[in-house]
Amino acid sequence: MELESAQQFLKGKTTSVTGATGFLAKVFMEKLLRTQPGLKKLYLLLRASDSDAATQRLHHDITGKDLFTVLRDRMGADFDSFMSEKVEAIVGDVSLVNLGLNDGNIGRKIKEEIDFIVSSAATTRFDERFHVAMKINTMGALHVLNFAQGCPNLQALLHVSTAYVCGEAYNEKVIKEEPLKMGQTIKGNSKLDIESENK
Repeated sequence: MELESAQQFLKGKTTSVTGATGFLAKVFMEKLLRTQPGLKKLYLLLRASDSDAATQRLHHDITGKDLFTVLRDRMGADFDSFMSEKVEAIVGDVSLVNLGLNDGNIGRKIKEEIDFIVSSAATTRFDERFHVAMKINTMGALHVLNFAQGCPNLQALLHVSTAYVCGEAYNEKVIKEEPLKMGQTIKGNSKLDIESENK
């Protein structure tokens, strides 16, 4: 996507990011907030005991990091108010159905407002316990997809995965990135049943 078309696409949009404390998501968010002034709102799904703990994680694990120095310096005294206006920490967990959004009002509000979802929550530990990896990396992706299907204004879902995930279709040297429709697979002729795979 060209820069101008990306800026136009994100203008006035509300975005949600999972895996917000991860390396790639933090870099993505910083660039998004720094280069897309027209972005309406950024919801960050964070695992926490309550909204105060989620907000504390937002400040400690994300916006308080050196990565945000350029934006902090550019905005000066307006940085905190800008972040309060644009970014909201939401208590949730991709490993749970409906992303753990048990408060019906918050879940409905977010579903109605979201235009774009970036799903980058994952465990990247190679020695992770199998059931934990399945819960986050496999079922988490399914939960995000199911949540996305309930968002009436959703225009795009971007799933970010590790460098070690690819299928047989990617034996070619040049890989064209093309958007998939909901329910479509890379091969196009097969359907992944996550529930049967999980069993």
